[in-house]
Amino acid sequence: MHKQYMHAEISRIVRSKRKTFGLEITPEADLIVRVPMRASDKDIQKTVDKKIKWILAKQKLVRERCDKKQPRAFAEGEYFFYLGNQCKLYIMDNASTPLYFDSGSFILSARHAHKARDVFTKWYRKQAYDKFCQRASFFSAVSGLRYRKISISNAKRRWGSCSGKDNLNFNWRLIMAPLDIIDYVVVHELCHIEEKNHSKRFWDKVRNMMPDYKERRAWLKEKGHSLCLQD
Repeated sequence: MHKQYMHAEISRIVRSKRKTFGLEITPEADLIVRVPMRASDKDIQKTVDKKIKWILAKQKLVRERCDKKQPRAFAEGEYFFYLGNQCKLYIMDNASTPLYFDSGSFILSARHAHKARDVFTKWYRKQAYDKFCQRASFFSAVSGLRYRKISISNAKRRWGSCSGKDNLNFNWRLIMAPLDIIDYVVVHELCHIEEKNHSKRFWDKVRNMMPDYKERRAWLKEKGHSLCLQD
């Protein structure tokens, strides 16, 4: 049930064992407030009131981005992101597979053009699984942090997660991002194997493995909305 504090509507309140308050604006411009288990309504209101200008400005920016989005046509000449690069789409009658990547371009079979979105999604998911397995293996060897298995998700709001059993889960859309951003998410989730929260100890571990993590994290917050097939 939504609660109204000032001029910001809270879509969801998430209680956990965390010690601090956190605010999140989703790609749909919803406000999620993450709070300690025993946080009172008064504490929540105080936090929202204190950040009201930031909340409203962020929601406005997200909504403006959504308004500018245009549906994909999956037509020849369109560009699609892959590992941070914009890659041109070509449609060929005699393509050997539904979709493949060659010399920086996507080649889509004309016979599969009517279901291009599904074909792209399947291709991206396969590349994402291979890339995340590769990068997780590398950083696991470097750090000594051992995970159990890797899965690829279709999450709307999360780029990655680490389960209580140390299974790593990554959003397939991240395969559109530059490799250094993929590496940040991998390191972030690996560090959750030892620290299941976002405490100072957790961020210290991330920093030790990736000193410039803040810049990579900022990129994801600022440009993550572009990693999709909807616009």
